[in-house]
Amino acid sequence: MGNEAMARGLVEAGVTLAASYPGTPASEILQAVPGLAREAGIALHAEWSVNEKVAYETALANSMSGRRSAVSMKQVGLNVASDPFMRSAYLGVKGGLVVIAADDPGPHSSQTEQDSRFFAMFAKIPVLDPSSPREAKAMVGQALRLSEKYEIPVMLRPTTRVCHARQNVPLFEPQRLERTAHFEKNPGRWCATPQYLRELHRLLNQKIAEIALEEEFYPVLTPGDDSFPGVCLIASGVALAHTWDLLEEMDLLRRVDLYQVNLPYPLHRHFISHIKLHYQRVLVLEETYPVMEMQLAGDQVQGRNTKTVPGEGELTPQVLRQVLERFLNLPPAASAAPPAGEATRPTLCAGCAHRAAFYAIRETFPEGIFPSDIGCYTLGLNLGAVDTCHCMGAGISQAAGFYRAFAAAGEKVPTIVATIGDSTFFHAGVPALINAVFHQARFILVILDNATTAMTGHQPTPEKGLTAGGQQAHPVFMTDLVRACGVRFLKEADPYDIPGFVSLLQEADRYCRGADGGVAVIIAKHLCILDREARKAQPAWEICVTEDCTGCRHCLDDFECPALHLDEATYQVVIDRARCSGCGVCVHVCPVGAIEARVTK
Repeated sequence: MGNEAMARGLVEAGVTLAASYPGTPASEILQAVPGLAREAGIALHAEWSVNEKVAYETALANSMSGRRSAVSMKQVGLNVASDPFMRSAYLGVKGGLVVIAADDPGPHSSQTEQDSRFFAMFAKIPVLDPSSPREAKAMVGQALRLSEKYEIPVMLRPTTRVCHARQNVPLFEPQRLERTAHFEKNPGRWCATPQYLRELHRLLNQKIAEIALEEEFYPVLTPGDDSFPGVCLIASGVALAHTWDLLEEMDLLRRVDLYQVNLPYPLHRHFISHIKLHYQRVLVLEETYPVMEMQLAGDQVQGRNTKTVPGEGELTPQVLRQVLERFLNLPPAASAAPPAGEATRPTLCAGCAHRAAFYAIRETFPEGIFPSDIGCYTLGLNLGAVDTCHCMGAGISQAAGFYRAFAAAGEKVPTIVATIGDSTFFHAGVPALINAVFHQARFILVILDNATTAMTGHQPTPEKGLTAGGQQAHPVFMTDLVRACGVRFLKEADPYDIPGFVSLLQEADRYCRGADGGVAVIIAKHLCILDREARKAQPAWEICVTEDCTGCRHCLDDFECPALHLDEATYQVVIDRARCSGCGVCVHVCPVGAIEARVTK
C-alpha cells in the first residue's frame, strides 16, 4: 500500500523519529513504521502524538539536533500544525525533515478538499507530488536530501489514491547514518525575535530561488509527434497517472507533449520560461488548487482558473477524459452510464455504544442543541443527536458559544449536549473544556470513550497506555484531565444501560441549571464493538422480536441499528443474525416491548 511504501521509505532513508496523529488517508504511514523498523533492525522512535502540532514540534526538535525526522498527517491535520509549519520555514532544520501531508480530493473522508501544495507555497516550503506508491517511496529520500541541502523542511503530498493504492516497490538496504545528536545553540536562529526575521526571510527566499533551479526536479517530458503543434499537457500527482492511462487508451500517448512535474512548488524557473517560449496552448492538470497554473500564469495557460478544469472535486478518469476531449478539440466518446445502485448511507456499527448514547441524548432532550466533533460518532447526525460538526475540539467551544448566545439574549437556554470522542478529547478537547469552565458556561459534555481511535484504524489513545510500537507506557487518565480542567460534575456510565444513562443525563441537566452549576461531564464508557476484547467482556444476548411488533419503525428510524430490518410481507421487524452483536440495547428502545433478549453466554 502507498502508505506502507512511504513508511518503508522513511526506514530506508535513515529517519530516527517519526511522529503522527491518525487521520485518513495518512493513518497507515506511522502504523507501519515500527514493524518495518524492527524487521530491518533499525532503532527508530515512532509515536502517536496527541495532535499534529505536537507531532510536528517533536519531529522538528529532532531535526534541529541533526537527525532525520518525519511527521505525517492528513490535510486538515496540517491546519492544526500550521503554526510550527509556517515558522519552521524561516528557522529551518539541520537534519532532514519530511512533512507528509496526505490530501483527500473528493473529499472521501474529510471536512475539506484543500490542497496542501498551496499551503506549502504559502509557507515557502518545497513540495513533492507523487503519482504512485513507488514514486511516493522514492520521494521520501529525495525530500530528506533536499531538506538537508537547503536546511529547510520539505513536504511530500500524496493523495488518497496514492496512499491507498497498491504497487510492488523495490526494497533497498536502510541507510545507517550513525549521527550523534548535537544541538548548536544559536538564539538568533532558533529563537528568532522580530529583529532577526527579516534576514531569515531573505535567506528563505534565496533558498526557494535556488531550489527552483535544481535540475533534478526539471519536469520530465514524454514528447509527442506533430499531431498537436504548439500544444502541451502539464500534470502532477494522480492527475498525471490518470492522464497517462487516458492518453494511452485514446491512442494519444506520444502524440501530444506531456510533462510530469514532481516538484510543483517551486516550479523550475527555466521550465516556466521554456513553456512560455515554445507553446501556444497549455493545459495544467493538478489536484486540487491551481498551484502550477498560477506559477505558469499566461494567456496560453488553461486549467482550474480558466474553468477548463472543474474547480472542485476529484480529477477522476471520467472527468479528465471530458477535459482532454474539449481541450484537444476531439469528439466526445460515448460513455456507458454507471450501473444504478441502491444508496445506503453510512451508519454506526451494530452494537456500537455511541448509538445508545445518542439515542438516550435525543430521547431525553428532544428540543436540545447538540454540537459534536470529528470521528465515527459524527454519524450521530443520523440519530438526530448531532447538529454541528466543524473541526476537532470545536464541539465543546461551540457548546459554550450556544450557551452564551441564549443566555446573553435573555432567552430560555435549551439543554446543550456536546459530544466528543476520547481520542479527539486528548487531541483538542482539553483547551476548549478549560475555556468553557473558566468562563462559566453551562452545558453537558458527553465524552464517548470507546478506548481507541476507532475511525482511523484503532490506534491507541494516551489512556490505553500503549505506544505506537506496542510498548507499555504510563497511561494518562481522562478523569484526571477532566477534573484538572476544573469540572465539578463528573460521572462515568455505560450507555448500554439506556434507562440509567437517561437518568444521569437528567441529573447533569439539573446541575447545569442549578445555582452553582457549570459544565457537567459524563464519560460514556464502553469498548468499541470491533475490539475483540469488547465481545469477550460483555454478555451476548439472543435477540428476538415477538408478535407484539406493530411495525411502528421506531427502532428502524430513530435507533437505526443495521441489524434490524422490516419484513415487507409481515410488516414486522426481523433480526439480521449475521449483523446482530447481541448487545441487547434495542430491548430498551421498542415502545411496545416487542423485542426480547435472553443470555447466551
